[in-house]
Amino acid sequence: MRRIVAVLIAAVLLLPALAQAQGLPTLNIGLGEANSPGEVSTALQVLVVLTVLSMAPAILLMTTAFTRVVIVLSFVRQAMGTQQMPPNQVIIGLAMFLTFFIMAPVWTEVNDKALQPYLDEQISQEVALEQALVPMRNFMFAQTQEKDLALLMDIARIEAPENPDDVPTLTLIPSFMLSELKRAFQMGFLIFIPFLVIDMVVASVLMAMGMMMLPPPIIALPFKLLLFVLVDGWGLVVASLVQSFY
Repeated sequence: MRRIVAVLIAAVLLLPALAQAQGLPTLNIGLGEANSPGEVSTALQVLVVLTVLSMAPAILLMTTAFTRVVIVLSFVRQAMGTQQMPPNQVIIGLAMFLTFFIMAPVWTEVNDKALQPYLDEQISQEVALEQALVPMRNFMFAQTQEKDLALLMDIARIEAPENPDDVPTLTLIPSFMLSELKRAFQMGFLIFIPFLVIDMVVASVLMAMGMMMLPPPIIALPFKLLLFVLVDGWGLVVASLVQSFY
């Protein structure tokens, strides 16, 4: 034990000397005086990029199909009564890849009209941002109900727009999310109906047989799983989700 302690003390004492001898790299973070306005602009751009990256999950939730997909998949699991099967990681992973599949045409248009021209230095950052917003806004407009958009416009005290370009993006995004929540819960209600029927039938049979102490969900679970497998439930759910965006 003493030898181990001695070795550790020696390593701590010799580490600075070894680092200086080998020329190991180091990282310094601090504030200094800028020599030109360009350095300040670059630092601010890096700060903005880091902020956007930290908000990437929220942007994914607010402007894509992820919200509807993950809610509907969660409703499927709850309707079957399988507790944590499939696990949350599987549900979220499937929702993300379905989101990539659904949003592929939109992101391809963003890449062709905004990202690639900007990387080729054909357009400025402001123009690239405007070009990137166009397909995203078109997607959100196609999925947003007029009633939800009118509600948010009234709350923001914005006059009725003459065309979609007059709708602010910060008003369109919550309207889109509200419509997505409504559609997701409507689809969840339809998913619950067949499983609810099975629960009611099993509960009625158990009561008729006098087995009132036996929990109906335990007996109904195998029948719900059998029905879900026979009708290719996951395929139907995924197909309905994807087709609901077109």
